[in-house]
Amino acid sequence: MLNKYARAFFTRVLTPFAALLLRLGVSPDAVTLIGTAGVMAGALVFFPMGEFFWGTIVITIFVFSDLVDGNMARQAGISSRWGAFLDSTLDRVADGAIFAGFALWYAGGGDDDILCAVAIFCLASGQVVSYTKARGESIGLPVAVNGLVERAERLVISLVAAGLAGLHKFGVPGIDVLLPIALWIVAAGSLVTLIQRVVTVRRESAEADAAEAVAGPAAADPSAAGRAGQGSEGDR
Repeated sequence: MLNKYARAFFTRVLTPFAALLLRLGVSPDAVTLIGTAGVMAGALVFFPMGEFFWGTIVITIFVFSDLVDGNMARQAGISSRWGAFLDSTLDRVADGAIFAGFALWYAGGGDDDILCAVAIFCLASGQVVSYTKARGESIGLPVAVNGLVERAERLVISLVAAGLAGLHKFGVPGIDVLLPIALWIVAAGSLVTLIQRVVTVRRESAEADAAEAVAGPAAADPSAAGRAGQGSEGDR
């Protein structure tokens, strides 16, 4: 849901910056790689130390590379399958780093095994949610459902909560509870989304298999289709 509106807005905002990078000779692939490295650094350096505010600031700066690189490719007319593959692959790496950072905090200084497990579930379920759609589309299904919590929702909920929770170190009391709440929300939403996509793929695959079963004999033997048509005509 957020993808539909937020992506269009930020694409317009970042278009001049993307054009500037192209004039400076920066490639879209370089932006993708630098953006992923920045997100990983913010998540795996700051989050395990409990520095959620500064970690979120760093991640937010670099996460916009996901919009800039595609914008650059379109402006330069060099969109490619490789670019799309690289972008999607590194998105999974960045997402994994964010929730790994949360898990490392709760396994260490945060000292909460349950929240560590929830963060790990968010990491794994996010990867599987993305895989179900990609795998469904790879076998020729439309997978005509987005689900309750897509990547944009997972990132916004988690990072906003983490950034606000980080204000606890600046003396804002009680605000650190936002991150645990956000992780539970993302975990539950990811589970619902996974179920939605699996159910959709099951339904679409059954429909596709049934359609192929009906069309198969006629496609294999055109004369059979003709005979079937003649018989139907006579029956009427």
